[in-house]
Amino acid sequence: METGKSAEEEGSNHSIHLQVVELRRLSEIYGSSSATIFEPQGSGVGGVEKRDSSTANSVSPTVMNPAATAPEKKLTLFALRLAVLEKAATSLGTLGFIWATVVLLGGFAIILDKTDFWLITVILLIEGARIFSRSHELEWQHQATLSISDAGVNSFRALRSSPHFLAGIVRTIFRPIQKQSRRQNRGTESNPPSNGSASWHQRRKSISRTWTSSDVPILPYGKWVFLSKNVSKVFYWLQLASATACVTLSLMKLIQHNYGEVSKTDTDKRNRKAALTIFYSLALAEALLFLLEKAYWEWKVIYCKILEQVNQECELGPSGMVSIKRFFYDAYSRSVNGSIFDGLKMDVVSFAMELLSSTSPDEQLIGARVLRQFSISERFSDDTLQKVGTNISVIERLVEMLNWKDLQEEEIRRSASEVLSKLAGKKQNSLRVAGIPGAMESISSLLRTNREANRPAADEVGEKKIVCDHFGYGFWTFNHLGLLILKKLARDHDNCGKIGNTRGLLPKIIDFTHAGEKLLKDENAALSQILTVKRSLQVMKMLASTTGATGKQLRKEISEVVFTISNIRDILRHGGKHPMLQKLSIEILTSLAQEEEATERIGGTGGILKELFNIFFERDGPGSIQSHVRIAAGEALAMLALESRSNCHRILKLKVLSELVAALEVPVLRVNAGRILRNLCIYSGGDSFDQLKDVTACAPTVLKAITSEDKKLQEVMVGLAAEAFKFMTPQESALMFQRAGMTNVQLATIIVTTLRKYEDPPTKVPRIRRFCIELAIWMMRENRGNAEVFRELGFEKDLECVLETTSELESFNIFSGTVGMSRHSVSIHSLVETAMELLVAR
Repeated sequence: METGKSAEEEGSNHSIHLQVVELRRLSEIYGSSSATIFEPQGSGVGGVEKRDSSTANSVSPTVMNPAATAPEKKLTLFALRLAVLEKAATSLGTLGFIWATVVLLGGFAIILDKTDFWLITVILLIEGARIFSRSHELEWQHQATLSISDAGVNSFRALRSSPHFLAGIVRTIFRPIQKQSRRQNRGTESNPPSNGSASWHQRRKSISRTWTSSDVPILPYGKWVFLSKNVSKVFYWLQLASATACVTLSLMKLIQHNYGEVSKTDTDKRNRKAALTIFYSLALAEALLFLLEKAYWEWKVIYCKILEQVNQECELGPSGMVSIKRFFYDAYSRSVNGSIFDGLKMDVVSFAMELLSSTSPDEQLIGARVLRQFSISERFSDDTLQKVGTNISVIERLVEMLNWKDLQEEEIRRSASEVLSKLAGKKQNSLRVAGIPGAMESISSLLRTNREANRPAADEVGEKKIVCDHFGYGFWTFNHLGLLILKKLARDHDNCGKIGNTRGLLPKIIDFTHAGEKLLKDENAALSQILTVKRSLQVMKMLASTTGATGKQLRKEISEVVFTISNIRDILRHGGKHPMLQKLSIEILTSLAQEEEATERIGGTGGILKELFNIFFERDGPGSIQSHVRIAAGEALAMLALESRSNCHRILKLKVLSELVAALEVPVLRVNAGRILRNLCIYSGGDSFDQLKDVTACAPTVLKAITSEDKKLQEVMVGLAAEAFKFMTPQESALMFQRAGMTNVQLATIIVTTLRKYEDPPTKVPRIRRFCIELAIWMMRENRGNAEVFRELGFEKDLECVLETTSELESFNIFSGTVGMSRHSVSIHSLVETAMELLVAR
């Protein structure tokens, strides 16, 4: 949410930066020749998909081994050392307690000196109090989720100003809790929280119907002292006081050594001196170990700032201190209450996953914050995502959190969304996320569309309204995250089907593709709005390019939404400043055009064909449109003209034939211009013969291009020649050969050589053998002398080779992945038989 807000404040700079980045990405991704819909592709082809997968699967060379560099290992080692001192002190204390009760008070109780008796009693009582307070201090600290540094710093500060500290305690003891509460409430109202974390806690407290353990007043008076979050401090000082008293008393007796006189005849008192020395030594050693532990604690926490160091290395930010302190308390508690090695088994990621499943909102927030930060961290993301991805219960919990829409749970929801967006970047994890029941519905809940929720009448559509963030809730941020998760999930074929089957999800995605003229032309447009449009287009492109029956159904559903094509038209018309958006929109049209109904809807939408030609011919001025966007527009136009007589007629009405012929001379446009012209020649019908007569002007250019080394260009030009030359009379064809400086024999030789070059059907140019045979048939029908030329070149043997090696690859105009679509009306076998008949005819 913070990122989205800052982006809106600096919209101008980010908008310029976005355009530069888009252009750079375009040049990097499409700089080399990429597969198109006119040739078979591998699974999951697409610019967006390739880019995301490469990013998701790449591992930065700077990433260090998390197991070797985990910052929390400093804390677990620190907890181990403290636990060793604590257990050693406790063992000595237990031994001293047993020695005092069994040996001294049991064996020498009657003959002990009065001073020693009371000193032993006092030491046992204060040690008992210390052990009791020690056993409960960690519990109170855990409940309060306070930091050690708070206790330590406050202890020293209080020590320096002890009169004020003690006076404050006395005052609060006798102040009624109600007055104290009112004063705190007034203070809260006059000093609102300044950061998000404080605001979050304030909202929770303002609506809570239950007590928070750290805020429970143990007694009705003296709230400050007897709040549970301050009880641990009381225990802390009680331990220090008892240990200091124990050291003082024991050391005093060991120095004075006055245990009373023992006569040689008094055998009952003979061992009393040694027994007392042993007891005072044990008490002194136990108290010194405890004070050593506290000194080590204070030194590491206050002066070495170990918690701050670990927090900084974990990159958790200011709010992460709570998480680090809580982690340390848990590690220390395990080491003290169990084996000293139990704390070493803890790590921050597992700790966060445990807190995520808690019923406490505070613990949930701590866990969500840690997982979010570790998921986006370059150092820790791989290890974190691996642990989270293999824990189904954690993934289910994260998915469940996507549905939490309360204002006070906004940060938890946002953190869960960011973790899932990172998790979905790995294919195996994306399958696990999508496989959770209700996952798609939960992701859909992140998308807040701005169309009216009220059901409109049957003869109208809900009005589209702008919904802005309010009450500090970042709806746009959740829109971005929802679309990002969907984009990463859509890389898998099965996930695309689940997205399409989720009720109401496709219309939401399509709604986000809406971008009006004002937004697209505004140089200071907020990055968040452009990013929303971009991500929604990316998701739509991946869904529309899905292969198989799933893709066919998705394309049908997408094209049936009444806003799909009109939203794309607005981007084509006004999105000149955003070439990436235009290219994504055009690619969506290309994919949708695989379906006959969608092709007719696209062509029938006013302005679509015209805007595509405007982009293709760069009518806004030289250099105004990127070449890759123009290439994409050409592919879309070729697809829309394929097997669509109505679209061919619409194109002819635009009177662009001469411009298409001229485009055959432009290296960037000539391949797609050739495809468009060929489709116009084939599918326009006989009633458009006069309009297509001008296509013969391209003949010299086509003959020159047939000799090109560019395989794709050669294929397209041979195919265009086979159809365009049909509009010429024999006299015009003879003149055409003369103007091109080529003879019939040379063209026949090129055809035969090309067939021999491709003995097997090539995947990059799957139609070239078919087109060569079609052109040879036209030549033999146009001039009977050409049949003799082909016979002399051994064309018959080449045709037999084609029959023996033909495959389904040569039977289709376009491909969806590895599946052929739009089968040719005439099979290649029929073409070979026709050519054979013309060869043998005299």
